[in-house]
Amino acid sequence: MPAKDDSSSSSDKAKCLELFLKIGLDERTAKNTVANNKVTSNLTSVINEAGVTDGCDRTVGNLLYTVATKYPANALPHRPMLLQYVVSSKVKTSAQLDAALAFLGATGLENLDLNKFEEACGVGVEVSTEDIERAVNEVVEQNKATILDLRYRVNVGELLGHVRKRLPWGDAKVAKQLVDEKLRELLGDRTAADDEKPKKKKEKPAKVEAKAAPVATSEKPPEEDLNPYLIFPNPEENFKVHTEVSFSDGSILRCCNTKALLEKHLKATGGKVLTRFPPEPNGYLHIGHAKAMFIDFGLAKDRAGGCYLRYDDTNPEAEKKEYIDHIEEIVRWMGWEPFKITYTSDYFQELYDFAVELIRRGHAYVDHQTPDEIKEYREKKLNSPWRDRPISESLKLFEDMRRGVIEEGKATLRMKQDMQSDNYNMYDLIAYRIKFTPHPHAGDKWCIYPSYDYAHCIVDSIENITHSLCTLEFETRRASYYWLLHALGIYQPYVWEYSRLNVSNTVMSKRKLNRLVTEKWVDGWDDPRLMTLAGLRRRGMTPTAINAFVRGIGITRSDGTLISVERLEYHVREELNKTASRAMVVLHPLKVVITNLEANSAVEVDAKKWPDAQADDASAFYKIPFSNVVYIERSDFRLQDSKDYYGLAPGKSVILRYAFPIKCTEVIRADDNETILEIRAEYDPSKKTKPKGVLHWVAQPSPGVDPLKVEVRLFERLFLSENPGELDNWLGDLNPQSKVEISNAYGVSLLQDAKVGDKFQFERLGYFVVDQDSTPEKLVFNRTVTLKDSYSKGGK
Repeated sequence: MPAKDDSSSSSDKAKCLELFLKIGLDERTAKNTVANNKVTSNLTSVINEAGVTDGCDRTVGNLLYTVATKYPANALPHRPMLLQYVVSSKVKTSAQLDAALAFLGATGLENLDLNKFEEACGVGVEVSTEDIERAVNEVVEQNKATILDLRYRVNVGELLGHVRKRLPWGDAKVAKQLVDEKLRELLGDRTAADDEKPKKKKEKPAKVEAKAAPVATSEKPPEEDLNPYLIFPNPEENFKVHTEVSFSDGSILRCCNTKALLEKHLKATGGKVLTRFPPEPNGYLHIGHAKAMFIDFGLAKDRAGGCYLRYDDTNPEAEKKEYIDHIEEIVRWMGWEPFKITYTSDYFQELYDFAVELIRRGHAYVDHQTPDEIKEYREKKLNSPWRDRPISESLKLFEDMRRGVIEEGKATLRMKQDMQSDNYNMYDLIAYRIKFTPHPHAGDKWCIYPSYDYAHCIVDSIENITHSLCTLEFETRRASYYWLLHALGIYQPYVWEYSRLNVSNTVMSKRKLNRLVTEKWVDGWDDPRLMTLAGLRRRGMTPTAINAFVRGIGITRSDGTLISVERLEYHVREELNKTASRAMVVLHPLKVVITNLEANSAVEVDAKKWPDAQADDASAFYKIPFSNVVYIERSDFRLQDSKDYYGLAPGKSVILRYAFPIKCTEVIRADDNETILEIRAEYDPSKKTKPKGVLHWVAQPSPGVDPLKVEVRLFERLFLSENPGELDNWLGDLNPQSKVEISNAYGVSLLQDAKVGDKFQFERLGYFVVDQDSTPEKLVFNRTVTLKDSYSKGGK
C-alpha cells in the first residue's frame, strides 16, 4: 500500500496553524481547529475569501471562525459578501453575525436584498457603552427584588437576555461586565452564604419567559397516557407514496415500493415490524440516545417486532471497543433487548457489490477531485470533470481502489445524483473513499470504506427494516436515501424524522462532551453531572424514570424546544419516592450534648424506612440509638431566633425526628467567641413539649465513638445558563458549584452495609445513591436530586 507523506501533511498543518494564529485565534483553538480537517478547510477558504491572509485583529478573526463553522450551506454564494461586511466592521459583534447567518440561511440561493440584510443584522446601528449601562440599570432595577432575594445565585444569563432584548446589537462582553459590576454594587462582596446550596425556592420550577427555545414546564404531560407509536403505519402499507424528490430537470421521484418488492419484504419478515438503533461507536450515549432507543426499540416492542442494535462503523479510525462494549451494556440497562446485534461492516461485501452495480447502471463514477475542489464545485453547482467518464473506466478504477493500487486521497467513488438540485445533499455525495487503515471489526481485508450516506440506507434495505427513524437534521438526506435505493431497485423502508431531545443546563454534542472529558472539566464520561446515560446512572437515576421522561415528551417533529431538566427530575423523584429507603445523614455536624441523659445510657428508637410504614411490619423500621451526644446540621442552629425559623436556638425547643423534643440550654463557643463548638440541651422524655420544628440527627452509638462517617457529593446543574450550547464561550458558563464534596458527614448505622447502586432518601436532604468510589473504610454517596419540597413547618 502507498505510504502517506507525513512530512507534507505536517508542513501543511504548520502553515494552517500559523495562518489561524495570524487572525487572532488563541493557541488552543487554533490547534484544535488544525486537528479537524473539515473546519481547517472551511476556515482556510473563509480567510482567503476575506482577503486577510496577512492577518487581522482578534475580533474579526473570531467572527471569521464563526462563519467557517456555522455558515448555512444553502447560501454559499452570499458568503463573500458577508465576509466583506465582517472585515470592514459593518458586522462586528457576535449578535450581528448570528442574525446575519440566520437571514442568509432563510434567503438561501435567492437574490439578496441588501437593505433588508443590513436591517436584519443591525448594520450602522451604534450602541455606546452608555447605552448598555442604561439598559443594565433598567434591567437590574426591574429585577431588584429577585436579585436581593437570590443574591449571587440569581440567573445572570436571564438578566443578560433582558439587556439583549433592549439592545440586540450591544457588545455582550461589555454588558456582562456591567451586570457583574452592578451586582457587586448592589450586593457587596460574595459571602459564604452565597455559596451554600439554595433553599426551598430553588426547588420550585422557575418561571421562564418565552424564548426562541422555550423551556417546558415540569407538569406531567397528557401524552403519557397515550400510545405514542400510533402515528406509524403498518409494514403492509409501505406501498404508498409518502416522499417526493424533485430534480432540477423538472422530473419527480415518487418514493414507494413496487408490489413485488413489498411482497418479497413481507415474506422475509412475516409482516413484523423491524427497526434499528444505529449508534456510531465513537463516544458514550447520552439522554438524546434514550429518546432514540425509546422510539426504535419501543415501536418494535409495541408491534411485537424486533429492533437491531447496529453499530455504524464505517469509519475505521473512529471506533473503539470501549464504546462498543458501553453501548451494548447501556442499551440493556435501559431495558431494551436487541433483536440482533450487527455492524455495518458485516455487510462490506454486499455494499461493495451494490457499488459495482451502481456504476454499471450509470449512477456512480470514480472521481479524482481533491476535497477542496469537490467543495468548490459543489458551491458553484459544477459537475466534476470525471462525472461522464465511461462506465468501464469507473469499474476498472473502482477495482483498483479496492486492491490498494491508488493512493489514499487520489480517488473517491461518487454517486451521480443532481448537481443542480436545491438540496445540497444531492450534490453527487461520496460513496467510497480510500483509507489504508485496518478496521477494528473487519480486519485488514478492506482499504476502501463506504460513507454513511451510501451505507445506512442500503443496510436498512438488506436488514428489511420497516421503519427507518432518525432525528430532524437528517431530513434533507431523505432525498439521497430514496434516490439510492431507487437507483439500485431494492426495497425502501419507511423513513420518518423526529425532533432531537434538547435538555436545559447541559450540552449534548459529541464534540462538546468529548472536550469536557478530555480537557478534564469533568471526571470522565460517567461524571454524574453529565447527561450521558452512564453519568445519569452513576448519579442514581433509573432507566424507568428516564423512559417515563422521554415518553412524556412524546414523539414529535417540533424542533428547537428546550426541555427543562426539572422535568426529568420530576420523574426521578416520582420513582425514588416509592422505592428509596429513608435514612438520616448529617452533612455538617454540630455536636449536641443532652445533659439530662447519662453518658453510658441510650434509648433505642424506631425510625421509618418508608413514610407509610405499618406499626406491625418490623421490616419497615430500623433501630437508632438516642444517646447523650447527638449531631444536628450546623445550619439548623441560630443564635438569634425569629418567627419564621423552626430550627434550634438558645432557649428554644425542637423535635428530633422519631425521638424526643430537646431544648437548648447553653452554647459552648471557641476562644474567638464566634465559632460554636457544641450545644448543651435537655430532652423531654415525656414528649409533652410540642415544638413546630423537626430536625434530622445522628447519635453517637456509644460513649466516645463517632457515628458512621460517610462522604457525600452534592451535584447541581453543570452549566449556569439554560442553553449553554448557544454561548460563544460555553465553557465559561460552567457552574463552579456544580460539585461539592463533603468528606466528614455522619450517617445512621443502617447505611453501613449499603452496596454500590443502593438508593436512599436522606431525610430533609434529597435522594442519594452509593457511588462506585466507595471503599470498605468509607461509603461515598451521590445526590441524585433534591427533595421536591423541603420539610413543612411542622415536619412530616
